[in-house]
Amino acid sequence: MSKPKIIAYLKPSCGWSMGVRAVLRKYDLPFEDRDIINDPAQRQEMIEKSGQMLSPCVEVNGHMLPDISGEEVEAYLLANQLTQANSRVPEAPINQPCAHEMPAGAPLAFRR
Repeated sequence: MSKPKIIAYLKPSCGWSMGVRAVLRKYDLPFEDRDIINDPAQRQEMIEKSGQMLSPCVEVNGHMLPDISGEEVEAYLLANQLTQANSRVPEAPINQPCAHEMPAGAPLAFRR
């Protein structure tokens, strides 16, 4: 099975981006990791190709998957038979937002 050509437009440290990386590593798929935070040209390319500003975006064999989680990337790869399922555990959660996007816990209020 030949490996797909993958370009991943990712943030250096974001839950969603880490999940995409974890899925691609789980399946030993080579990919170009394009930093959209520190390289404005990469961010602009992502926006032009995806038609929107949210990340991560993953291009697989020329098909853009915009604003996607690692879980969704994995489902796409398996559904399109671009890789075979395996039982390896990903190195990071594959469906988790960036830390600043996590819901804050409600303060506890005790009644007497």
